[in-house]
Amino acid sequence: MLKRVEAVVFCVAAAAATLSAAPAMAQDDVAAKAQICSVCHGAAGQPIDPKTIPIIFGQQSNYLYKELHDFHSGDRTNAMMSATVKAFTLPDLRQIANFFAAKTWPAKQGDAAATAAPAPDGIDQCRACHQANFEGGQPAPRLSGLTYEYLIAQMNAFADGTRTNNLDMPGFMKALTPGQRDAMARYIAGL
Repeated sequence: MLKRVEAVVFCVAAAAATLSAAPAMAQDDVAAKAQICSVCHGAAGQPIDPKTIPIIFGQQSNYLYKELHDFHSGDRTNAMMSATVKAFTLPDLRQIANFFAAKTWPAKQGDAAATAAPAPDGIDQCRACHQANFEGGQPAPRLSGLTYEYLIAQMNAFADGTRTNNLDMPGFMKALTPGQRDAMARYIAGL
C-alpha cells in the first residue's frame, strides 16, 4: 500500500511539473501533449508501477479514448487521471489515444507455469470480446501482458461496483466467484 501511495505522490508531483510547462508545448504536437502520460505509464511503455498502472502502448485506440473520455467526464474516477485529462479537450484525447495505440506493446516474458496451465472455468465468455489470446480487439482492450495485481483489482472493482464505466463487465464479474476471478487474472497475466 505504501508503494502505491509513493507512486501516486510521485506521479502527481511529476505531472504538476509537466503541466506547468504545458504552455511551452506546441498545441498541435500530439507527442508533446502525450508526454505527461509517460510520467506514470512510462516513456518506453512500461509503467512505473505495473501493479496499479496499465500498459497503454499498443492498447486499442477506441478503448483508450473511452477511458480518457470517462476520466474527463467523471464516469470513471482516479485522482491522478481525472486531474490530468481535464487539461485536454476531447479531440486532444482522441489524438492521444491514437498516438499510444500506434506504439508497440512492450515485450514481456510470460510465466511458463501460468501459460501451461489449462484455462480456468468461465474464461471462454471473456474471449468473445478480448479475443482468443486476450490481445484485444473491438470493442475490448488487450489484457495479456498486464499484471495479475492490476487485472484482479479491475475485475474486483467491476464486481463490487466501484468501477461502473462499462455496461457489460460489472454483470460478468459479479457472476463469477472470487476464486474464478483470481484464477482468470493469474492465467491472463501469464500470457
